[in-house]
Amino acid sequence: MISIQCIRTTDIKAYCFVEDLLKASFPREERRELLLQREYTDHNSRFHHNILLNKDESIGFLSYWDFDDFVYVEHFAIDNKKRNFGYGQKVLNALKEKIQRPIVLEVELPKDEMSRRRIKFYQRQGFQLWEEEYQQPPYRKSDHYLPMLLMAQGKLNCETDFDRIKTILYKEVYHIEE
Repeated sequence: MISIQCIRTTDIKAYCFVEDLLKASFPREERRELLLQREYTDHNSRFHHNILLNKDESIGFLSYWDFDDFVYVEHFAIDNKKRNFGYGQKVLNALKEKIQRPIVLEVELPKDEMSRRRIKFYQRQGFQLWEEEYQQPPYRKSDHYLPMLLMAQGKLNCETDFDRIKTILYKEVYHIEE
């Protein structure tokens, strides 16, 4: 049975597992500084940093932002040793059941086989690819915007919701005022 368990930095063993997997799974330009990540984990009520468990075994992590009428999944990774067991699908099903609201996430442009496979995985889980131009703001002032695409699941529509969601993400997640 998959469980999504919110953690804090005081959960030392769980937090170390999650932080190590975050560093291993996402390049520096696709994640914030670790000190700020820890600050959000412990003190930002919209930010939910979760360890993913299969029974009592750590299999991955998922961090998301709760924006009342939708949830934005910022980071999601399954431990390399646990991949190809269907955990990704099970986690997303558990998340949908838990939050019962639309879900938005960013994906890399479909430039290579891995990014195309990732998009197809999310499409199989009911996400729609929004082909509107989107740039992920930098996590650090020294970094650059990254070309990405948004995907959404639930009662959201690119034509009517894209600008509103982009504005919320830019302001709340990346601290960019448009």
